[in-house]
Amino acid sequence: MEPQEQTHGSDGDDCSVSGFDSAEKVIMKWDATASEEAREKMIFTDPQEVKLYLHAVDEIQRYLSSGELESRANSAIQIAMARLEDEFRNILVSHSSPINSDSLMTSSSSHVEVEEDNNNNNEEDNNDQEEETDLLKRTGSSSSSSSATVRLPTGRGSYSRSTSSIREIELIPIDAVVYLSWIARRMVSAGYLRECIQVYGSVRKSAVDSSFRRLGIEKLSIGDVQRLNWEALEQKIRRWIRAAKICVRVVFASEKLLCEHVFESVGAVNIHEACFMETVKGPAIQLFNFAEAISISRRSPEKLFKILDLHDALIELLPDIESVFDLKSSDSIRVQAAEILSRLAEAARGILSEFENAVLREPSRVPVPGGTIHPLTRYVMNYISLISEYRPTLVDLIMSKPSRNATDTNAPEMDFSEVENKGPLALHLIWIILILQFNLEGKSKYYRDAALSHLFVMNNVHYIVQKIKGSTELREMIGDLYLRKLTGKFRQAATYYQRAAWVKVLYCLRDEGLRTKGSFASGVSRSALRERFKSFNALFEEVHRVQSQWLVPDSQLREELKISILEKLSPAYRSFLGRFRSHIESGKHPENYIKITVEELETEVLDLFEGLTATQQHQRRRSE
Repeated sequence: MEPQEQTHGSDGDDCSVSGFDSAEKVIMKWDATASEEAREKMIFTDPQEVKLYLHAVDEIQRYLSSGELESRANSAIQIAMARLEDEFRNILVSHSSPINSDSLMTSSSSHVEVEEDNNNNNEEDNNDQEEETDLLKRTGSSSSSSSATVRLPTGRGSYSRSTSSIREIELIPIDAVVYLSWIARRMVSAGYLRECIQVYGSVRKSAVDSSFRRLGIEKLSIGDVQRLNWEALEQKIRRWIRAAKICVRVVFASEKLLCEHVFESVGAVNIHEACFMETVKGPAIQLFNFAEAISISRRSPEKLFKILDLHDALIELLPDIESVFDLKSSDSIRVQAAEILSRLAEAARGILSEFENAVLREPSRVPVPGGTIHPLTRYVMNYISLISEYRPTLVDLIMSKPSRNATDTNAPEMDFSEVENKGPLALHLIWIILILQFNLEGKSKYYRDAALSHLFVMNNVHYIVQKIKGSTELREMIGDLYLRKLTGKFRQAATYYQRAAWVKVLYCLRDEGLRTKGSFASGVSRSALRERFKSFNALFEEVHRVQSQWLVPDSQLREELKISILEKLSPAYRSFLGRFRSHIESGKHPENYIKITVEELETEVLDLFEGLTATQQHQRRRSE
């Protein structure tokens, strides 16, 4: 219990002076400038000494208020306030060790018991997420508070409290908080408000800074952040997201609660607000400057997803920021957070637009060997698959349809009527796929072989289709109608390839040009037939040699293409042999003309699209 103020007796001036002398004696006993013992010991380690000293301070302040013994009272109160300031500082310092980061993580996740209804099974689904993004999630959020009850462990005499996401923990033991409150009331009453705030703010800010260091938050200026390479920055963003949740929901919230408890009984208006801002304003600015630096940094496609992570983390934190920094004096913190959120959203929209332009104008002209999947195709499809995973965020951020510059003749046309029921984000993804195809069509023209050009288009569009089918979110946004259109595109390319690659080979197996006019014998020109077989052999051997080096990386597509080729080639060759084999075998050296059986031809076709070098082809033939 706080020492109670003693009332004056009514026995005249002698008693009055005697009371002052006693109080003054107690004050002077603890004057650190005059006594070695006073310098070495602290009052607030002995409850009895605390009671005596505070009674003495109250007595001196009464004399000061009444104007009695004014000169001596002023001198005594100055000595007392200097001593109380030292005691105030000592209590704060001795109980201001930094919060351990492991304890922060534990208090914000694993020590929280959550009771949820049977319909809420989302927690199990999120177990594989990164630890950094999962911290504090189990404590709930404003959107889930209605369906979850959070019970927090509290110690006896604790002043901790919690909301669904904010975790206010006991930073200083309750008995020390009581001592601080007693001292603060007397310092403010004596006119030492500024000194009280400065001491409190400097010590607690130091503790907050130590907690920041434990959480890995560095003191980086906006310029420092913008000069970091992206790989280093990615790691810092992950760390920041975890740390920001802990800082706002635990560190800042607990500092605010501590200020309220220390200064709630002090008569000065809004002193707890002033002390809170003195403590956390600098660290809060330091914390949010990092996110601000990211929001105004140079835009590039690889930054999109970390910017969205930052945006999601900040939008999740915004209600907590508004709750913790709800004071008039902390308007600037709330405004800074809201402005950063707005800039992150604008950065995400800008990056998406720049990505679209980069896909359209990707300049590489060197054909990929074997007509396989172009690196651009892999990159773009992996990128938009990731975009689809951020659909809940981007649906709110992307509000306008993609638009083609009317003066840009190097961009494809897009008929939005085909996908008129799609939202802006889905239209942007379809637009990216369209301009990717447009770019790939241009790249296909760098192949000298028309068949390989079509194979390249087939491979790449097929890859696009498979990536869409492989992502539930992406397929839902693109829609089956547009997916069927893409499927028709790669099947058409496969048809064009077969025509370009095999029409000459199949042309050799026709009857035209082999019959002799006016003949009453077989009616077949043996010399023309021999030339026809020679042409077939040469063409097939060349196609096999070249196209065994080409590549269809998808095994199912590769087998389907081979089967499609054999469905045309094998019956045609079998029929041709059936009609004309006897004419060759009845002549000289038939082995020079009929060099391959139907079975061997089918085996040779199975070598196609494997990406084999000439050496590998030779080794395969030898092994067979």
